[in-house]
Amino acid sequence: MSSVRTHARAPHDAEASRAAQRSLRSRLLRVGIVLAVLLVVTAASIAFALQVTPPQTVSALGQTVEVGAAAPTLSLRGPGEVILFGQTLPTQIDFVGPVRPRLVLTTISVNEQLASLFAPGPRPAADRIGESLASGWTRYFLWQIAFVSFAAIVLLGAMAGWRRYGARQTLIAIAGGLAFVQVVNLSVIMLTAYTAPRTLGAVSSLGELVGRVEGRAVPRAEGPALTDVEALVLGDSVAAGLGGPALPDPTDLDVACERSTTAFATTLARVNEWNVQNLACSGATIRSGVIGRQYAGGRWIAPQIAEAQRAVAPQVVVLNVGANDLSWSVMVHVCAAAAECDDRAQTAYFQRTLNRFTSDYYELLRQLGTLPGEPLVVVNRYYAPFDADDAECLADADLTEGKLQVLLGRLDALNMVIANGAETFGYRTAAPDFHGHELCSSEPYVQGLDDAAPLHPNARGQLVIALAVERAILAADETDAETEEALAAARL
Repeated sequence: MSSVRTHARAPHDAEASRAAQRSLRSRLLRVGIVLAVLLVVTAASIAFALQVTPPQTVSALGQTVEVGAAAPTLSLRGPGEVILFGQTLPTQIDFVGPVRPRLVLTTISVNEQLASLFAPGPRPAADRIGESLASGWTRYFLWQIAFVSFAAIVLLGAMAGWRRYGARQTLIAIAGGLAFVQVVNLSVIMLTAYTAPRTLGAVSSLGELVGRVEGRAVPRAEGPALTDVEALVLGDSVAAGLGGPALPDPTDLDVACERSTTAFATTLARVNEWNVQNLACSGATIRSGVIGRQYAGGRWIAPQIAEAQRAVAPQVVVLNVGANDLSWSVMVHVCAAAAECDDRAQTAYFQRTLNRFTSDYYELLRQLGTLPGEPLVVVNRYYAPFDADDAECLADADLTEGKLQVLLGRLDALNMVIANGAETFGYRTAAPDFHGHELCSSEPYVQGLDDAAPLHPNARGQLVIALAVERAILAADETDAETEEALAAARL
């Protein structure tokens, strides 16, 4: 009898076991679905918050900076981002966590910079910028947490409505889901949110974040004061007038720097009846020529900024830099010799040099604010020496239409940094337009490939640059007719 009951119970126990297993699998599946949904809601909420959380504006030592977050990464340590003049540069210091600071320089008050960083004696409160950045970062993440909560509540509420939950069940789902979302959010960002303020607080300048120590004003060069100089021209071979006729009675520096009579400085002097001091030198870069000394013509030449300090009260300073900093002429030759111009190696090289130029340009714009008399500063953008349609004309030089487009794109990137930097500091820009007068046109504004200074402005091109500078000075547009009249006058 006992044996019969045992055999009868066995199938029942097996069925109960299978039912229990099915129930467990069902519960695990539900838990897995709920967990997956919560992870999706969490990811969507954090992504939404990082997109919409407004950057926090902070100001210190004449610099106004927007503090936000860079796009998340999969690594747990790495650099943040500094946006200078539209160019994204990695910080030279690392931050802990996958979400790191993104700092955008928006404006510079040159006068406040002078009063704080270039004043004689001890530097005043250099840690204020670091403290401001740290404060902005903390405020940013408080806003980020609020936006994560908002997005999570909306998504969880929508899902509860879709599942037709009652009021009590909806509140429980939202509260529990929100707690899960914020636990994950704080776990992901807390490392950075907690450690970044300490790191940013130690920063004494924005330049320091991109690897440049901001220095004091370049000291004045030796020599008598230039009491009657009304305008200064600084920069490279374009400003020097490379390829034009030699100056009458040139100085040793004029010869070493290959300055010519066609340089736009000459036109500015004639049109405005100014005494213009042209300090530009062929081959000059920002580091080697403008704010640092340069070796040219077999001699060392003092920094152009140092020479400019000798002028007592110049009204205008015109700056022309960038091409040599990016090794533009080398870039054109390499592009011509290569099968294509936008391969990884050339693209990476261009990006590195553009980043370095951006950092150096930031320091140069600061140094221009130290010049006596608070002159009007005009920064020249570069003209386009050729057009993509010139490919047939340049076939012998191995410059195809595709290669020309790449080179022009890189020139546009340089001009963007130049223009954005000038605007950030409150300076003006001049944009000479060579459209229709490129290298292969019937009346080019640039020297030919067989001329003394290929792709540099000829006499007409230098005149167009001078007119662009005039427009920037006057802040008024010239008509095409006036430009043509000026060109006609120059040819007479």
